Amino acid sequence: MLDINFIKENKDKVIKAVKDKQLDGTVDIEVLVRLHDSYLEVLREVESLRSQRNTISEKVAKAPKEERGGLIGEATKVKENLQEKEKELGNLQVKFDEMMLWVPNVPADDVPIGKDETGNVVYKKEGKLPKFNFTPKDHLELGKDLDIIDTDRGVKIAGFRGYFLKNEGAILEQAILRYAFDFMQRQGFTPLSVPWIVNPAFFTGTGYFPWGEEDHYKVDDKALIGTAEVSLTSYYAGETLNEDDLPVRLVAISPCFRREVGTYGQDAKGVFRLHQFYKVEQVVLCEADEDVSRRWHEKMLSFSEKVVRDFKLPYQVLLMCTGDVGAGQRKKYDIETWFPSQQKYRETHSDSYFLDFQSRRLNIKYKTKEGETKFVHTLNNTVIATPRIIAAIIENYQNADGSITIPKALRKYTGFNKIKPKNR
Repeated sequence: MLDINFIKENKDKVIKAVKDKQLDGTVDIEVLVRLHDSYLEVLREVESLRSQRNTISEKVAKAPKEERGGLIGEATKVKENLQEKEKELGNLQVKFDEMMLWVPNVPADDVPIGKDETGNVVYKKEGKLPKFNFTPKDHLELGKDLDIIDTDRGVKIAGFRGYFLKNEGAILEQAILRYAFDFMQRQGFTPLSVPWIVNPAFFTGTGYFPWGEEDHYKVDDKALIGTAEVSLTSYYAGETLNEDDLPVRLVAISPCFRREVGTYGQDAKGVFRLHQFYKVEQVVLCEADEDVSRRWHEKMLSFSEKVVRDFKLPYQVLLMCTGDVGAGQRKKYDIETWFPSQQKYRETHSDSYFLDFQSRRLNIKYKTKEGETKFVHTLNNTVIATPRIIAAIIENYQNADGSITIPKALRKYTGFNKIKPKNR
């Protein structure tokens, strides 16, 4: 959430952000500003009437008996006017609060302008693309041949995009998650096991509601997380930290649940775009300084890159354009990992910073050494997600005999060096 004073002082910039983020029709900034002006006008009237009420009450207490009747009559009229104005103020407050939730964050100056993924810019490329002396297979064919992925029974049990990982595939998933989790703990991150079913207020607080509400599964009056970011970022909601507590560094492994509304038919093959997957997520709360946020943004990216490099997977980093950045994000990088069967890089990680957009909604503050109270800045990034990264490993590490070589970094976690074809 942006500060309304910032919105008023930078109205053209915020209007441009709505347009550049392809959010036209979700919020009218001009209407919002007029609504807030009306709210302030009625608030002044309410405060004036409250002052009149208090003044009259004092007069009644001190007035002679014969004068009290007139003063009480006057107090009754003020009370009626006050009740009417307080009701009007409450209605304006509700409308204002609802509209504020639809105002997006303003992109950083170095975020490229673009309407969709075609406007993203390659920031860097790392690693050598594998060369095969045979025609490489895709991860689903390999997974079925090796009896480590079963989508047929997955669909039978869970429906469209359902899957099972089995045998060495299930072990490989746990190895990847544990490797990334251990790595982040060595970087000073506090490990947490987080709630998966969360009150909607915290989806709103992190900026997933109201924009992405249709993409989340609902459970009674709650919702299933699509990322541990929701739980981790909300951990200190409604609290005030001390500057010495910052930066707060949190990491979690969690299942993630996404409806993927509007993506049917896209990447439906294999285990690429799913309704359920696992992710190791990193979240940082830092001081209210954009330079500090930007340094952490790069550092968190480097953590994710290190894990991908440890697995010796080729990848590229994209700087996301305005049309492909989330409503609440100030700036975002994606890591895309190479998939030989598709001959292209595909998204496996996202790295974002928000300034105080999330912390205002969640009311997370800190007290500076000088005693001033400020909202913290928040950041988050994928460390690793499975089984999408498993698909990348399977394809990049395939051999002519149909076996899969396990990346060296993972072998102490798997206990085996290769996944070999089964004798059936």
